[in-house]
Amino acid sequence: MQAFYPALATLAAYLIGSLSFAVLVSRLMGLSDPRTYGSKNPGATNVLRSGNKAAAVITLLLDAFKGWLPVVLVQAYGERFGLGAGTVALVGFAAFLGHLFPVFFRFQGGKGVATAAGVILAFNPWLGLASLATWLIIAVFFRYSSLASIVTAVFAPAYYLLGADVAWDAPGAMVLGLAAMAVLLVWRHAENINRLIAGTESKLGSKKK
Repeated sequence: MQAFYPALATLAAYLIGSLSFAVLVSRLMGLSDPRTYGSKNPGATNVLRSGNKAAAVITLLLDAFKGWLPVVLVQAYGERFGLGAGTVALVGFAAFLGHLFPVFFRFQGGKGVATAAGVILAFNPWLGLASLATWLIIAVFFRYSSLASIVTAVFAPAYYLLGADVAWDAPGAMVLGLAAMAVLLVWRHAENINRLIAGTESKLGSKKK
């Protein structure tokens, strides 16, 4: 039975990640479905375009929480079930993948920024703080959420390696997990990259059209 624990933990993480809180929160608060306006992305940034800041904040926190929770649970209780760093990295990636391709929403999910942030924070708080600082710096100076997310995703694996000797261990599985999330996150932002190049990308705080 113990041999199935990694698979069970990964499946549970994927199902948690499949909860699209942008859609759920919008429904509960009587807002339009975020998949019908703006970038049509079910994420906190697009919910913000509805004009409801509270809904956007709640979505952001819940999307981050669903990435953080599976990783923390495996870190706290996985050892007794034989779950190591490999499974920690795997459940983090599975939660992220669930947000991108949610089974409960016909596999049509968001871009995974907040969920990736939750995973990164759970991997290591210092890594999370470094990534958050990077996102904030880019977002404040350029006001493009997409650009801030792309830069942060690319830098996260490097931050992990740079801090390995002084702050935390750097098992290969963690680095691979971060790198895989970065590749998928950049891929999900392909349209944003094209709009950034064309100068037509929406800035933070812009209203839906």
